[in-house]
Amino acid sequence: MSRPAQPHRFFIDRSLGRVAVPGLLRAAGWDLITLAEHYGVPENETVEDTRWIEDSAKLGWPVLMKDKRIRYRQAEIEAVIKHHARCFVITRGDLTSAAYAERFVTNQQAIFTMASSVGPFICAVHAERLERLRG
Repeated sequence: MSRPAQPHRFFIDRSLGRVAVPGLLRAAGWDLITLAEHYGVPENETVEDTRWIEDSAKLGWPVLMKDKRIRYRQAEIEAVIKHHARCFVITRGDLTSAAYAERFVTNQQAIFTMASSVGPFICAVHAERLERLRG
């Protein structure tokens, strides 16, 4: 079976880092841009979450992120809804970079399919499945 085609460039939030996770995903064939690459260093450290959610949505980039409290962050949820963002979030904070990348790669086909649909939504990325949290 062939690999699914990647429908979009993905945006990686600072929560997943600038090097390890992006490098592992790129090695697996993902097209992506990190928050640091898009905004530059050191500006990347001060960009508000609501701003990068808006900007990535306007550019058509689905988001990969890590946030164990995303369900409770009202400003970010409102930004996702307002700007029709498409977000894929790992809700655990205790994994290695390799484990974070593995979750995205394991769920690659489902993520690529879901990323082709219209937002807004937030999907949790579990070890072997996606779970729609919002949208």
